[in-house]
This record gives sequence, C-alpha cells and structure tokens, in this order.
Amino acid sequence: MDPNYRRDQPGKSPMGMDLIPVYEENETSMDSGPGTITISPDVVNNIGVRTVKAEYLPIHSEIKTVGYVQYDEDKLVHIHPRVEGWVEKLYVKAAGDPIKRGQPLYKLYSPELVNAQEELVLALNRDNVRLIKASEDRLKALQIAGSVINQIKQTRKVQQAITFYAPQTGVVDNLNVREGFYVKPGMNLMSVGDLSTVWVEAEIFERQAELVEAGQAVTMTLDYMPGREWLGKVDYVYPTLNDETRTVRVRLRFDNEDYVLKPNMFAQVTIATAEGEEKLMLPTEALIRTGDQDRVVLALGEGKFKSIAVIAGNIGENHVEIISGLEPGEEVVSSAQFLLDSESSKTSDFKRMHHEDSKPQSVWVEAKIESVMAEHRMVTATHSAISEWDWPAMTMDFIVSENIDLSALSKGTQLHMEITKSGTDRYEITEIHIKDADGTTNQSSATQTNRPMSSIRDDVQSDRIALNQATSTQKADAEDPEHSYQQHSGM
Repeated sequence: MDPNYRRDQPGKSPMGMDLIPVYEENETSMDSGPGTITISPDVVNNIGVRTVKAEYLPIHSEIKTVGYVQYDEDKLVHIHPRVEGWVEKLYVKAAGDPIKRGQPLYKLYSPELVNAQEELVLALNRDNVRLIKASEDRLKALQIAGSVINQIKQTRKVQQAITFYAPQTGVVDNLNVREGFYVKPGMNLMSVGDLSTVWVEAEIFERQAELVEAGQAVTMTLDYMPGREWLGKVDYVYPTLNDETRTVRVRLRFDNEDYVLKPNMFAQVTIATAEGEEKLMLPTEALIRTGDQDRVVLALGEGKFKSIAVIAGNIGENHVEIISGLEPGEEVVSSAQFLLDSESSKTSDFKRMHHEDSKPQSVWVEAKIESVMAEHRMVTATHSAISEWDWPAMTMDFIVSENIDLSALSKGTQLHMEITKSGTDRYEITEIHIKDADGTTNQSSATQTNRPMSSIRDDVQSDRIALNQATSTQKADAEDPEHSYQQHSGM
C-alpha cells in the first residue's frame, strides 16, 4: 500500500486494500508517542486482531528435521572370499533378495581350497592328530563351513567346489558377482543387511547441536504411510560439522520388526530435547522478522498499537524466546500484526531498542579536479576515501552549487570540498577551499562570489577603515529601503 495515499473518509487504496482510520494524538507518552497508532474498535474487530501476553515458560524444544532410512551398519555383513577362484554357481540372483541364515550363497572352485582339503585327507589317512587339527584350523580360517569339514572327514574325499553360506538373515545388497566370475581376496562379493532395526541419518543446524544428545526420544513419520508414527531414539551425535551446510549429522535408531522401513526412504523426524529453564516467550506468529531486525506490535489498550524492536533467541515450532525489548505481561498482537506494523513503522522511532544507522548528509573530503563541465555546472573529481559513507577513493561526477564560482576551478585544482547528498543518487559540491601550491588550504577560496559595494553611506568614515580590518556591511534594497542585506567579511 502507498503510505502517501490518504483520504479523509473510508475507502480503498489504489491497490484495492481497505484504508485504516488513524487518529492524531497530542500526548507525548509511550501510549501516543512516535509510531503509536489508534484504530477504531470496529476496524480492530474486522481485521481480526488477537493479542497474547509475553510470559515466562519452560523451553520444550522440539527439533524437526528430515533424514533417510539406512541399514543398521552394526548388522551389515560384507562377504569377501579368502582365496582366489572361480564362482561355479551363484544362488543369489539379484540385490534385494531376502535370505536366511545358513542359506547357500555361492559355490567356489579354488586350487588353494583343493590343496587344503587334500592336506586334511592325508592327515586322516596317517592318523596324525596334530596334522588333523592343523588342517581343520586352516579350512576354518578359509571360511569353510563346519558341515563341509565333517563331510570330508567322513568320506575322506576332496570337493572340487565348496559352497559358502549366509552368515545371517537379511536382504542382499551390493551384489557385485555373477556366475563364472574370477574372484580374489579383498573383493566385496555382496552385503547382507539385517532390517530388524534401521538407522535414520538426519541433520540439524549448528545452533541446535547442544540441545541433542544420545538417548533422547524421537518420533518419525513417512509420506508413504500417513497416520503411522514410529518411536525411536538418538543413537549418536557425530562430532564433526559439515563445513558447507553448517549442519551436524545425527544418527537415529528405530525398530523395524515388520520390515516396513526400507533403506533410502525419506522420513520426517522430531527430536524431543530436554526441558530447559524458563524464558520469556511469545507465540512464533507474533514475531515479525525482517532483514534488519525483529519486531512485535504492542497492544497499548484503547485501540492504540505500537511497533517495537526486539531481540529474538531460540525459535521453536510454537514459541520464540525474547531476549530483550519486551517485558513480562505486555500485550502483543499475534494476528493482523503485519498490517499494524506497516502503519506504525512509518513514524516509529523504535526508542526502546534503537540502533543508530543514520549517515551524515554532508562530508568534507580532499579532492582533485579532473575536468570541468561549465555548461552543466558539473565537475569530475577524484576524492579520497569517505569513511562516513563507506566510500572508497574514486573518481566521479559532481554537481557544483550555484554559490560557488565555477571559474575558480580547473583541471588539476587541489581542494578541500564539502559534498552534500541532495537526493537518492544526487551529490552536490556545496563549499570548497582551494589549496595553494604549497598544499595549504586557502580559507578565502571561491566559496561565495560577492560583488563590491557600489557606494558607502555618507555617515561612514572610510578613512578610518584599515587594510585587513574585519567589517560588517549592509546593502539596502533600492526598491525597499527598509529591507537590507548584511555581510560580514574578514579581509
């Protein structure tokens, strides 16, 4: 809404918004000082103004964030061969296949396994207890199942290909092998993950990290099953911070007995942090956040409202902490406050929390004339840095005030000049002190052009005026003798 659009009767602005009646007051108290507006009861009711009191409440922080379901890595097993060989048969066909503990995974032919079996058979034939024990230990170290070792001992026959079995119940993940593949130690053939429990990897903001600790209760919901809620707990808070997102990773643990939760599902989680000390609180909807400051609208009673600045602390889902700027028990607008704040901010001085950010309208600076554009009464000048305006040293064009003799300026002139801001992007030279050749400032520079007096009154004794004597003169207006112009000078 255009703040300059005003009418003396109800109506709408050019944007179609209802005009709000505002009444002038003569008092100077807070109830009617700068920024205070008065709204009629009918308008207050029509725009739906609601108020709440600022009060001390214990902090019940709930941190809401998102995360992804992952395997519980404590129950994730990676399958690696311990010998070189060829996969004769693969019993698992695809990643994601469910398997049970003891189920065959693959059959491997390896010359090393054949040699190990032959050593056991040889030891059995010689009935050498020490060799039998050593041969059995070697086969176990090569992950040969106990049932296979017993079968070799009973039959005393070597198996060309050995079957390997699943170490736990779960699902197959990262299947990296097919029948006929040549494998060797260190190669990850597949992984078997147990989904009876899952992890959820989430991220929280840096300022929230101190509120989260292991063991806190967590609730989780998923979009694909609306209405269902899972209960879990914080399992671990990672000790490092992501330097790009400025967030901390948090690991959450959930039971998954019905195997509904699956890796890579997107989840919304809420972490219930510990109850803290009491703080001055307001509903979050009462706080007005801008780029420069936070504000609230005070309800002063009798239809009076005033927008004031505050400093907000921790912001939760329902309440925000007020660090300063507000007192307990004060009434604050929680609905329609943006409309009231817009009107109040036009004249509010924010006395209760005012940060001076005003800059001077004019400054003095050293400069050098680069060129003169007499027809436009402009000059191009290179000036030193202006700290008051946060300006660096630079060359720019300036308008020259009418009271300055432009003929006194030329390319290369060194001067001390006053720059005055006279518009949004308009800067004018309003006074100058031209420097002499030795660098000293000539205080009698062409700041003002004065014409000599045409005559001196008869009662003035001119022979008593000495050179360089300070004088005060008056020039009478020819058309209006009663109106005169006074001038002081120091020659």
